[in-house]
Amino acid sequence: MKRLLLNCDMGESFGAWTMGDDEAAIVHVDQANLACGFHASDPVTMARTVALAARHGVSIGAHPAYPDLVGFGRRHMACAAHEIQAIVMYQVGALQAFCRAHGTQVDYVKPHGALYNDMARDDAVFGAVLRACASLGGLPLMTGACADNARERSLAQAAGVPLLFEAFADRAYRNGGEMVPRSVAGAVHHDPERIFAQGLAIARGEAFDGLDGEPVRLEAHTLCVHGDNAESLAVVARLRRALEAL
Repeated sequence: MKRLLLNCDMGESFGAWTMGDDEAAIVHVDQANLACGFHASDPVTMARTVALAARHGVSIGAHPAYPDLVGFGRRHMACAAHEIQAIVMYQVGALQAFCRAHGTQVDYVKPHGALYNDMARDDAVFGAVLRACASLGGLPLMTGACADNARERSLAQAAGVPLLFEAFADRAYRNGGEMVPRSVAGAVHHDPERIFAQGLAIARGEAFDGLDGEPVRLEAHTLCVHGDNAESLAVVARLRRALEAL
């Protein structure tokens, strides 16, 4: 069985405002999802975080979002499909420039926040992001694993874009693999032991308890721990060791 990869959202600081602990997390992950300026980050932060990932040999993913810096990209925006395609391309292109300057590259795209959630339920949004990935050389798209990803597979195959299915160690799910919205109490796990146990269950292909008490089973390529969740960072090293031991 191929080892589940570990990914983390990084580079989400902005100016004098600091988010997460990229220096501590980078040594434990395989993939770094780097903010591109629309929900977080700025040119200096992007340059610094790309250099950090390159130094540690970590795969870099673009983490584009709706243009919502104040709301940290977690608010839905009524953008037309062509606008979504353009804003994704714009952000990935900026990150690609920094990657070229540091002798590395963007390996995949993982939308952030509301754009990620809208993509999961709206074919027009998903299609726009797929077209952006296709126009950027067929970059793989990271999207959420659920009980049945037939929809995502069908749309991605038609667009000629590979998919990376992602599950979350620190987010609550409902039966069927639907991620619980952040507006619902208990949507984010803050118990390090629960984060570790859920991550390990996903890696083993085992069921874990959803927020509604029903068992959830997810098949994923990569496991996310959020860089802005201190409890997740507290177990990331232990989780990496456990994944390597499987």
